[in-house]
Amino acid sequence: MEEKNTTLGEFIIENQASFQYSTGELSRIINSIRLAAKVVNYKVNKAGLVDIVGAAGEQNIQGEDQQKLDVYANEVFIQTLINREIVCGIASEENDDFITVAGADNGHNNKYVVLMDPLDGSSNIDVNVSVGTIFSVFRRVSPVGTPVTTEDFLQPGTAQVAAGYVIYGTSTMLVYTTGAGVNGFTLNPAIGTFYLSHPNMKYSEDGKIYSINEGNYIHFPKGVKDYLKYCQAEEGDRPYTSRYIGSLVSDFHRNMIKGGIYIYPTSSKAPKGKLRLLYECNPMAFIAEQAGGKATDGFSRIMEIKPTELHQRVPFFCGSKNMVEKAEEFMRNA
Repeated sequence: MEEKNTTLGEFIIENQASFQYSTGELSRIINSIRLAAKVVNYKVNKAGLVDIVGAAGEQNIQGEDQQKLDVYANEVFIQTLINREIVCGIASEENDDFITVAGADNGHNNKYVVLMDPLDGSSNIDVNVSVGTIFSVFRRVSPVGTPVTTEDFLQPGTAQVAAGYVIYGTSTMLVYTTGAGVNGFTLNPAIGTFYLSHPNMKYSEDGKIYSINEGNYIHFPKGVKDYLKYCQAEEGDRPYTSRYIGSLVSDFHRNMIKGGIYIYPTSSKAPKGKLRLLYECNPMAFIAEQAGGKATDGFSRIMEIKPTELHQRVPFFCGSKNMVEKAEEFMRNA
């Protein structure tokens, strides 16, 4: 008998009861992200044919040049979430401040906020390298019925109720967790449906891939330099393989499937690190831990960091548990 292919929609409905706040709102948020991802995927796939690649001529809050697709993806995700009337607030890496969302009755009764990096790795679009979307969902802490506050967004990662990413690559995948494991869904472009293709995704405890921009080696702290020497030493199952795409979603996705560690440390050029705690590190840390991996800032658990600002940056060590712990050992002993 042929095995039934489970669609993302069916999976959400079947697993809704296992979510501790099963009111249907979270399911609708995931469905909204699914819809926005399909729209962005369409644009990404024809990026070379239309005037959608290259810089938009503006900079985001971090002082980085915004790509045209950055701006487009940001608008698509924000509008899709607002139109569905299911969130009370949205924070995006591309926006200076958070967005307060009121319902049709002008009330503020929705319970969830979404934080996102709408197009991670967008500088790679021009050269046809995989990019992605990262998202994180929290329950608000401000009283229902009132506009959201900064505190709704400045929650530690341990308070996340869902997180995920979409990778726009040779195939388009949506990977997410609600705290009960990690599942991946692949888009069938012929019919526009996501199917469960990677159930219960897991990191191996050990891996043989390390992902870091070695071009910045001279700027790295001693602990990171020592760990890289360890990775490159001819001993045991080493040297490890170096693989670095420069798109967090792509590097993370490969390492989760094959086993490896991703590192974006502090450096003399980026003394606080480069990745954003709220839009990149927290959601990826939640996914990593749910898949049996580990995510730290080199010393302590990413998800226990109490954020102090919307665009806070932190160093990021993430991947197979034993590899992250070995890197931490070098950091402590440096």
